[in-house]
Amino acid sequence: MKRLRTVVAVLAMLALLAACARTTVVRTPPRGKPAVSRPASPPKPGSSALVRKGETLYRIATTHGVSPLDLAMWNRIPPPYTIYPGQRLRLTAPGPNAPPRVAGTPPKPPATRPPVGTTPTTPPPKPPTQPPAPPPEAAFDWRWPADGTVVGRFAAGDPTRQGVDIAGKSGSPVRAAADGVVVYSGAGLVGYGELIIVKHSEQWLSAYGHNRSRLVNEGQRVKAGEQIAEMGRSGASRDMLHFEIRYNGKPQDPLSALPKR
Repeated sequence: MKRLRTVVAVLAMLALLAACARTTVVRTPPRGKPAVSRPASPPKPGSSALVRKGETLYRIATTHGVSPLDLAMWNRIPPPYTIYPGQRLRLTAPGPNAPPRVAGTPPKPPATRPPVGTTPTTPPPKPPTQPPAPPPEAAFDWRWPADGTVVGRFAAGDPTRQGVDIAGKSGSPVRAAADGVVVYSGAGLVGYGELIIVKHSEQWLSAYGHNRSRLVNEGQRVKAGEQIAEMGRSGASRDMLHFEIRYNGKPQDPLSALPKR
């Protein structure tokens, strides 16, 4: 009788475990194949976002599919990139001649229809499409900021590929690509790790991300080829340098500016 009660208890436990297994199965993706999230669509020209309590510059940028550094520059937000609830941020680059949009400005009223009985005006023909302008040339020569293999290339319009990634060893020297002044040295911009930004002129600057350590301070003048940091993986999955070149805040392809190797 005692043995029968034991068998019944074991069978009941097995049935309970089977029921739990049917209702709480957790499937994990195979190793080496992380889940891929669908990237956000690029915002439409002229669109903006209202900062809500608890939001960060990085969160707003990734939500709308733009680069955090782009978002900061488009809105002229200086380091350490602090934003405030109620602040309105533009999500696209300003036009070359467009005046800054004031938050709360009402939109233009829609065009009125012509009176009945009049002939509508024929719209003027569209001007021919102009070929894309060639990349601007700097008044100085760029130098490679680090030794290593290029493992990530620039892609226009992709907020995750606004520069090049140069793989190397941890601690390898990171050098200034041209003479300039350090305008930022810190880790306040999420996604770039330990970041350095050097201003070379009123139009040109360069950015150096994912460093292990920073060797220069804000306001410090640097020479082309001078070591400014040590390569690392802060904010990255491997030891590498993320390098960007910008003209009037717009990302440029570094490989079109750097000398051929």
